[in-house]
Amino acid sequence: MDNVSQKPVAVITGASRGVGAATALLLASRGWNITITCSSTIKEANEIASACEEHNVEALAIQADVSKDADCKDTINQTINKWGRIDALINNAGTSKFAWDHSDLDQLNADDFQKIYAVNLIGPFQMVKAAKKYLMQSSNPSITNVSSIAGIKGIGSSMAYAVSKGALNTMTISMARNLGPIRVNAVCPGFIEGEWLKNGLGEETYNSAKGHLESTVPLKSVASPTSIAESIMAFTELNKNATGQLLILDGGHHLNL
Repeated sequence: MDNVSQKPVAVITGASRGVGAATALLLASRGWNITITCSSTIKEANEIASACEEHNVEALAIQADVSKDADCKDTINQTINKWGRIDALINNAGTSKFAWDHSDLDQLNADDFQKIYAVNLIGPFQMVKAAKKYLMQSSNPSITNVSSIAGIKGIGSSMAYAVSKGALNTMTISMARNLGPIRVNAVCPGFIEGEWLKNGLGEETYNSAKGHLESTVPLKSVASPTSIAESIMAFTELNKNATGQLLILDGGHHLNL
């Protein structure tokens, strides 16, 4: 391609809100061109793209379902057609089914597992597969997977969600070992403030869980989308000797007995 962007380019899946949107805005403020995807909320994705462009960069919003290989390939192709390069892939798109009582196996079935794995695990694999050859051409290539403390502790919105994130953690390590010089890392947040958890839990349970964590975890705090985005930015831009890392961002919740 003749016209290759002078600015670095990041592809961020599931970036119409929450951690993905915060990451897009942070990287844009640091001079990155941004592709953001969403599966259904294209209006919000376009609004985030416009907000990114206020930082004197370019942004592209694409409606894409990462569980569909053709959509993953199309996202990468549109990005290359626009800028001729990809320097960072942030696999943020995720889904769950809220079934908090992990002892009640009747809350889940095989379809639930397959749908959650399709987005949380196969989607990132397909995005990496589509982006790999372009990342290999970057002087500072990175992949950051947005995982969860659920995949380390076996907790969270459902057993299917937890095990999908555990598998994503294992894939992160395998890819880090085998895809160098691409750096592959994951962030593993705990409770994140925002509408996704509030909608899934209901406001009363959300506020109760948030208050409990803020009073019991060592740092007396929960994460915000912006605080998670800052760690993703560090993996993307700054931590050039880090790969295969699973960074727990839960205020110390995993340390509690």
